[in-house]
Amino acid sequence: MKQRFLKCLPVAVAALFIGGAAQAQDGGARDPQSTWSIGLNAGVLAPISPLGGKNDFSNYKSQLGYGLYIKKQITPYFALRLDGMRGKLKGDNSEAYKSGVPGSGPVSAFETDLSYTGSLNAVVNVFSMDLFHKTSAVTLYASGGAGLAGYKVQTAAGSGALTDYAGGKTISELIVPVGMGFKFKLSEKVNLDLGWTVTFVDGDNLDGTYKGTNNDKYNYAYGGLEFALGKGKQLAFSNPIAVTYDEAVQAKATANALKGDLEAAKADNARLRSEMNDLLKDSDGDGVADKLDKCPGTPAGTVVDGSGCPLKVPAPVIKEKVIVTESDRRVVADAIKNLEFDLGKSTIRAKSYPTLNKVAALLVEKDFSLKLAGHTDNTGSAALNMRLSKERAESIKAYLVSQGANASRIEATGYGMNQPIASNKTAAGRQQNRRVEFTLY
Repeated sequence: MKQRFLKCLPVAVAALFIGGAAQAQDGGARDPQSTWSIGLNAGVLAPISPLGGKNDFSNYKSQLGYGLYIKKQITPYFALRLDGMRGKLKGDNSEAYKSGVPGSGPVSAFETDLSYTGSLNAVVNVFSMDLFHKTSAVTLYASGGAGLAGYKVQTAAGSGALTDYAGGKTISELIVPVGMGFKFKLSEKVNLDLGWTVTFVDGDNLDGTYKGTNNDKYNYAYGGLEFALGKGKQLAFSNPIAVTYDEAVQAKATANALKGDLEAAKADNARLRSEMNDLLKDSDGDGVADKLDKCPGTPAGTVVDGSGCPLKVPAPVIKEKVIVTESDRRVVADAIKNLEFDLGKSTIRAKSYPTLNKVAALLVEKDFSLKLAGHTDNTGSAALNMRLSKERAESIKAYLVSQGANASRIEATGYGMNQPIASNKTAAGRQQNRRVEFTLY
């Protein structure tokens, strides 16, 4: 059980700080509130508990204990607190038990030094003494948690001196503290803390007497001071019911004010809508407002200009459909067949002019459009071939334009060696790939 607690303790401590981050992000529009605090206390330690169980010794002596803690207030009602405490515990069998039988056994007295105790506790504010104000002055709280205690024990037999128990080694045990207390706010940053805690030990070695039938326990009644850290009022003394009520009243007042503003805005919108309707009124339905309509009373369906007057629409121009005949295609095919360029250049050879002249005459006569696509083989670099194919297509376009063709109806594009129609591995294939395609439309 102790090992399981040691594994869980880092997670619990992390929860203390994560809770702080979550609370900081939940501040919203409210005033900042102090959620961290530290406390110092001192009081009376006794190795006995009035909460039940058997006692190993008849007489227990009260000793001084002292402690400190750091606390994170998660909500006004809930907090996580990391406690530490030290002190001594003493007892003997010098008095009779309540039954009248004197204490007896191999151990007549013990003294335990609580070297350390550490526990993580949940603290719940059970009751506030000032329910009708945003902050209280007194709160009643309860606490409970788990932790570890390390202690050394000395025992005596009969009237002998105290000797080390368990070879003087420090014994570590799981502890479960349960407590309650009152918190009094002395100032905005200082509180008086009066409390009482009963701690149950997961073992029977605290008094140096092991019987194995009843775990040991001790109680700590203390008083101390708690110091709030950070800016703002303490969240622990905040009364969320009163705060929520005040916020609801304020929200209602704000809503009433907004309602008045909304009614005024509605009245303004109604006035603007009426004025807008007057501005946009269109009696004859021609799409021009009456205030701008220079020709009121236009018959329905009449096309008007921006001033509301009938618009004269020119008759649509009907263009005949272009039809490419077989004869036209033969003219283009002859031009492609007879087309030659100087080697590695875009200069058209003179023998190509007669058939190109027929293509130019065809473009002028029938108002055709023409797409010229230049291609090369794979001899040379891709960039050089791309430029040469483009230049040859442009050269043909320039020649056709010089013969009267409409330049806007001729498109010249170069594709380089990217679209071969034959294998580039043979001379015949490369010859076929060096071409300019004519597309008439």
